[in-house]
Amino acid sequence: MTPMTRKQLHIHEVAPRDGFQNEARFVDTDAKVALIDRLSDCGYAKIEVTSFTSPKAIPALRDAEAVMHRIKRRDDVVYTALVPNIRGAERALSCHVDEINLVMSVSESHNLSNLRMTREHSFAQLRDVIGVARQTPVSINISLSTAMGCPMEGDIPLEQALEWVQRFADLGVDGVTLCDTTGMAFPSQVAALSDAALKRFPGLELTLHFHNTRGMALANTLSALTAGIDRFDASLGGLGGCPYAPGATGNVCTEDLVHMLELDGYRTGVDLEGILSAAAVLPELVGHDVPSQLLKAGKRLDVRAMPSSGGGAARPSEFA
Repeated sequence: MTPMTRKQLHIHEVAPRDGFQNEARFVDTDAKVALIDRLSDCGYAKIEVTSFTSPKAIPALRDAEAVMHRIKRRDDVVYTALVPNIRGAERALSCHVDEINLVMSVSESHNLSNLRMTREHSFAQLRDVIGVARQTPVSINISLSTAMGCPMEGDIPLEQALEWVQRFADLGVDGVTLCDTTGMAFPSQVAALSDAALKRFPGLELTLHFHNTRGMALANTLSALTAGIDRFDASLGGLGGCPYAPGATGNVCTEDLVHMLELDGYRTGVDLEGILSAAAVLPELVGHDVPSQLLKAGKRLDVRAMPSSGGGAARPSEFA
């Protein structure tokens, strides 16, 4: 099957939550709303808007209610928010989110580091949240961190990741995101996990979430595509990372991902020029450069004027 005959892909933007939560500089509420409104017009399937966690835990997202209430929503975009517990779920539901995103780790060590509780404790807490949410029309997604490797435990057996998917599937969640939290995944591993998950859970909306810590996020995406995955998280500018995982750097960059997929003939529905324009404002918002390669180099066929010769002897690099 050629890329041109494959079904539409679905891109989920996570920068407003996963990106901004790690930034030392507080991004003003007006700026967050303006950015999300720009992204809403760019063709995303889903946008993760914010996190309804304690403002003391994540001060960068202390304006969750204000942002959620003020954004201009489109009917063709799912607006999701991270929810850690019942209190967070109540806050999110009061803002009429389309989906709540729950998080726990497949790795015990990472769950203890990130959430300060055992996996069983997390599961019990999230089970209660799911019970509340299922009484409403809101969709429920569970993001399973370190599904492809833990920096403190090493490899995560495939069956271990699938067992946690099964436990949440049994509770009636709508979707599961398998997260490569610290960029430990590699293509053949991704293919095996994706294939097994798709076969075992045909009724779930399965999403892959890659980090580019070791430069393999795009290769892993292609491997997941070959296995049949059609939903991917990505972060504008490549913002994000996990502050509780040693060595973790940013998420796969949305514009780099969309650029690659469109060149290969896939339909993402995302306006590349639109997201490049949005990404260009990020350095000013966060106060530093962002990892985006496309912002630095431009698209593959962007042409530039020839440099003036300037005379003189040729430099050795000109023959490289």
